[in-house]
Amino acid sequence: MGGQVSASSGLQRCGTNADWMSALHPLLWDMPLHHLSIPGSHDTMTYCLSKKSPISQNESRLLQLLGKVLPCITRPMVLKWSTTQVLGVTEQLDAGVRYLDLRVAHVLGGSEKNLHFVHMVYTTALVEDTLTEISEWLESHPREVVILACRDFEGMTDELHEYLVTCIRNIFGDMLCPRGEVPTLNQLWTRRQQVILSYEEASVVGRHRELWPGVPYWWGDQVKPQELVRYLERMQSCGRPGGLFVAGINLTENLVYVLAHPSGSLEKLTLPSLPCLRAWVREQCPGPGPRCTNIIAGDFIGADSFASDVIALNDKLLRC
Repeated sequence: MGGQVSASSGLQRCGTNADWMSALHPLLWDMPLHHLSIPGSHDTMTYCLSKKSPISQNESRLLQLLGKVLPCITRPMVLKWSTTQVLGVTEQLDAGVRYLDLRVAHVLGGSEKNLHFVHMVYTTALVEDTLTEISEWLESHPREVVILACRDFEGMTDELHEYLVTCIRNIFGDMLCPRGEVPTLNQLWTRRQQVILSYEEASVVGRHRELWPGVPYWWGDQVKPQELVRYLERMQSCGRPGGLFVAGINLTENLVYVLAHPSGSLEKLTLPSLPCLRAWVREQCPGPGPRCTNIIAGDFIGADSFASDVIALNDKLLRC
């Protein structure tokens, strides 16, 4: 399914920002990554959710029950409300995305070493294959840097965590930037490092210096764009985190909302709201200030100029 876009969705393939980091003004090459403006994708891998997969064990018992009793009705509905992206991971990288939200899961009853991604249902893509695809893209773009946020870890045992870390090491090798002070692009280029691997399982991070702690994510949990903007502004008034962090401009539904809108979808909810959210994005400023943004993550990358708008915010740093 990787990156197939329906003609009716209004989404486009974007390939104009594949090397935007290396194209930044040289004055920005010595700024740490957490002071730059970086586009991200929320629930990166949902473009390849499987119609045949069971509903996630992390979802409510009611939804799981409906999935078992009325699978022909429930699963297609859940799929529509779970899909946040239609561009494949390579297409997202080409579009300029440099933060990937990777929610890892071991499917109950599945093969022990076959890890998938999840958002209400599981993906057809395997984690190992996707990480390899990202690595191959990075080899073709040696001055681009990605922040990979591995999180959720549904059904993961300690043994599976260690298996995943081994896969990460084998696939990325010397591309991995060990945790420490947030580096600059120049520092990463000098060391030939291209991957910061955020891992939201503290006990595992403590055992492996290649892993960084989970990157904070401002998640508004709002269905209306105006309410989401108000939430983000409240968070900004409290001051930004010290390192890398994400402001999520993704709208979120709940089970009651989904059941009340059986013919709807997350795409139908999101697309009309993009002008409002895009206006907020364009007002932001990167940098070290307490109200400055860093990574901004959204849904349906390619639906508008989101990635280009986030990248363009870096020009404001040259006017400071």
